[in-house]
Amino acid sequence: MKPTFSIVTVTWNAADVIAATLASVREQSCVDFEYLVVDGASTDDTLNMVRAAAIDNTRIVSEPDKGLYDAMNKAIGLAQGEYIIWLNAGDAFAAPDSLARMAVAAQSHPDVIYGQTQLVNSERQVVGMRHLSAPEHLTVDSFKQGMLVCHQAFVARREIMPQYDMQYRFSADYDWCIRVLQVSKHNFYLGDAPVISFLNEGMTGRNHKASLKERYRVMCHYYGTLPTMARHLGFALRHLRRKLCHQAR
Repeated sequence: MKPTFSIVTVTWNAADVIAATLASVREQSCVDFEYLVVDGASTDDTLNMVRAAAIDNTRIVSEPDKGLYDAMNKAIGLAQGEYIIWLNAGDAFAAPDSLARMAVAAQSHPDVIYGQTQLVNSERQVVGMRHLSAPEHLTVDSFKQGMLVCHQAFVARREIMPQYDMQYRFSADYDWCIRVLQVSKHNFYLGDAPVISFLNEGMTGRNHKASLKERYRVMCHYYGTLPTMARHLGFALRHLRRKLCHQAR
């Protein structure tokens, strides 16, 4: 019998951050999953740590790849679960019952199961919620406002998944979520309690700018250039308000 969930962790030399990820998978109260580790031929202790975690139903594929999204495309072909959960090295389930909450939602067979994300630092301390919140009602138009649902908290049915578009180096996940929402008919919101802990390390300035440029291109492609330009004026004001509020504290 195939599992309901394929939990996928894409890795490359992730020994410094993967311990929390492995621990959170191992401690889930729901065991209706396979754990698929797609590794880019790590040379550190990553694979030994995965094996030592001794998580039931673990499969490891380790070979050179062309980067994160190439590995994720490979995982789509390898996964056997009805749903795929992307749990990057360093990220984790927020609580031992996170997967159980998803399993209850899966009983109605939605196309997408999604929820909220909390941010943690390198010491695994919660530093707050993600500044973009997942909406109670999610449609393809929701992503006009940006990536409202964190990729790790966006759990899609494998049958409707497209491949990631490799033309995008940093924002293929945003493009992918939009394409999933274009074909999804029923999306299930898990509520306000976070289901994922996202490691808030932040990107370098160069990568962050490149990611924003790519995301702008994606928005223009799906939502139109002029409407996207207008919305970005709103984004700039939103960013300024957050900055001023932070300075006032």
